[in-house]
Amino acid sequence: MAGDAATELILIRHAPAQAGGRLCGRTDVAADCSDLAALAALRLGVGDPGRIVVSPALRCRQTAAALWPDAGAEENPALWEQDFGAWDGRATGEIPDLGPMTSSALAEHRPPGGESFADVCARVGPALTALATGGRVTIVAHAGTVRAGLALALGAVAPALGFIVAPLSMTRVTALPAGAWSIGTVNWRPA
Repeated sequence: MAGDAATELILIRHAPAQAGGRLCGRTDVAADCSDLAALAALRLGVGDPGRIVVSPALRCRQTAAALWPDAGAEENPALWEQDFGAWDGRATGEIPDLGPMTSSALAEHRPPGGESFADVCARVGPALTALATGGRVTIVAHAGTVRAGLALALGAVAPALGFIVAPLSMTRVTALPAGAWSIGTVNWRPA
């Protein structure tokens, strides 16, 4: 984080993915942005978005455009969802049952050819820290990206897997001077 100014990072998960019951980490699918009332309520809940940064995924770009049609958004490839490797694009019922695992073991588990959640945190954490230059930054990304932001704020990877991050939800974390972080809101959704 640069300087002595705090940065509020507003982390928004994209609108529901049109994935047809399939796991879509890196599979680039569209978002269902048809819930105009939810979009309007989320826009109101965010207020001034400040700088807008998005994952390059179509579903994130569409969500940002539906929320702020006249605002330009910067794409940041470090904000992509977890790469689920061989599992990506498969029906959720086809994903192998991993059996009982601790949250630490789950955070370190890599699907064949993919990344672990710990890998996601190692990629996303520095990107979020680099965005923390003061003011407000609104990020439209993925559940894994939001959880990685929570891991950064918590200072621990595994506990962040315990958070629910629903589509069109908002999580607020603040980067404070001297590298400290605080968590203000998790998984807030318009009523």
